[in-house]
Amino acid sequence: MSALFVTSTGTDIGKTFVTAGLIRLLRDQGAPVDALKPIVSGYDPSVAETSDPAVLLRALGRAVEASEVAAISPWRYRAPLSPDQAAAQENRPIDFAALAKFSQEAIAAHKGHLFIEGVGGIMVPINERYTVLDWMTALRIPVLLVVGSYLGTISHTLTALQVLASRNLRIAAIVVSESDRNAVPLEQTVASIEHFSAGIAVIGLPRLPGGLNSHPAFAEIARQL
Repeated sequence: MSALFVTSTGTDIGKTFVTAGLIRLLRDQGAPVDALKPIVSGYDPSVAETSDPAVLLRALGRAVEASEVAAISPWRYRAPLSPDQAAAQENRPIDFAALAKFSQEAIAAHKGHLFIEGVGGIMVPINERYTVLDWMTALRIPVLLVVGSYLGTISHTLTALQVLASRNLRIAAIVVSESDRNAVPLEQTVASIEHFSAGIAVIGLPRLPGGLNSHPAFAEIARQL
């Protein structure tokens, strides 16, 4: 069994896109694979088909229906805010112990590759006491760090690496998911991050045309898992 936590330097960077691409690749290879996105904010059940849980379910070959969404994303909130704020609006705080137990039980039960996708960035608050970093620390599984290629991403990425190192979390790879607007070419951003990555693989994933969801970079990422 191989479990991986997918995190990022922020929101809307590409965690779900990267996770879905890896799921499709592994399924094409005949490998057993599953995924969880336990916490989702900005979730509107009336347009569930466009949600992040729906993207993961389609990659897994499962129906996008209420029971399936609930199975992989039990903590769902309407407001597109940090989880602590979204949960406060609904008076449904996230029990960190229950979140950790849910994740740990999934890790113990799954017989193949399991992706646990976080919410927002590394330091996003889950409740008044805990962050995503605490969640990753509780699980002690390798981390896939997804970052953008926007101006400022190098500093954000190196800061994230320092934060993860402070908890002795193993980083399987860094994926530079090409941002919509770039000040420099993707390859140049990858090269700059590599200077400071201490041997961790840094893999560039270019923006793909609409409808295209596969790229050789996914195979390169999978080799690091």
